[in-house]
Amino acid sequence: MGVAPLRDRRLIFVTGKGGVGKTTIAAGLAKALSDEGRSVLLCSIDERRDLADVFSVPPLKFQPTRVNAKLSLMAMDTEAALREYLRIYLKLPIVGRIGPVAAAFDFVATAAPGVREILTIGKVCYEVRERRYDTVVVDSPSTGHITGYLAAPQAIQQLVRVGMIRSQSDWMLSMLSDEQTTGVVVVTTAEEMPVNETLELLGAIRSDTTTHVATIIVNRVLADLFVARDAALVQRLAASRHAPFNSSHLDGLFDAATLAGERRAVASRHLEVLRAGLPSDMPVVIQPFLFDVSSPHSIVSHVASSLAEEIA
Repeated sequence: MGVAPLRDRRLIFVTGKGGVGKTTIAAGLAKALSDEGRSVLLCSIDERRDLADVFSVPPLKFQPTRVNAKLSLMAMDTEAALREYLRIYLKLPIVGRIGPVAAAFDFVATAAPGVREILTIGKVCYEVRERRYDTVVVDSPSTGHITGYLAAPQAIQQLVRVGMIRSQSDWMLSMLSDEQTTGVVVVTTAEEMPVNETLELLGAIRSDTTTHVATIIVNRVLADLFVARDAALVQRLAASRHAPFNSSHLDGLFDAATLAGERRAVASRHLEVLRAGLPSDMPVVIQPFLFDVSSPHSIVSHVASSLAEEIA
């Protein structure tokens, strides 16, 4: 059986170096899937306001906010996740803040690795298992932190050998390891540091977790404005400035064309480095630079349209 295409995964983590546009890609991916008729939960782990602003809804809470019939948004809250866990699995009717329990949890979470992360991973895995949504898309922490979340069930298993918590970490680990169900989308840009961090992250995910990277999305890639012959012609015209190309009003145009060509050349070199460091069968999606920046919602709509053609 082949690996499931990205659109058929039920749990998708979107991560990337800060500033590469991972939240925009996560929002665009969730919108693309919901536009196809899938019910989607988009979960923010970073507790940022970006997703609420993009979809013009109030600040996100732990309880999902419905954007439309197919798309809902939520923000992770570890105390709320702990409260839900105690209610579902221990049958404790907890109302309001959980006070001493939360304080004890904070103490344990500080001392034991993976405890806080397991609540976050447990919540998104629970939503997948309960099948209230066709797909759960997670706007995940940046590259420096995502492996801690993905490896949380393994960390818990090193602390707990038997009992209910151990059995729950077993099914979570099974879900995160299933390439037909779960995948990581790594967002990068065609720049040196993001490309290097992306390649380092792929190595860390392979060595530290059992989860598989599904797709690399290279964001904000400038299109080729000219073929090589056209670029050479622009350079000759800029150098010779024969009539009618000798007007000073064209200086900015020639400079912009030259700069665009240089940026595209640099980006191409970084893309070559990225592809050389990836497994040969790793899908790479190129997301073009969007010049229409009239609103966050407009950008996400463009991203969704672009990704819909690529995520098969």
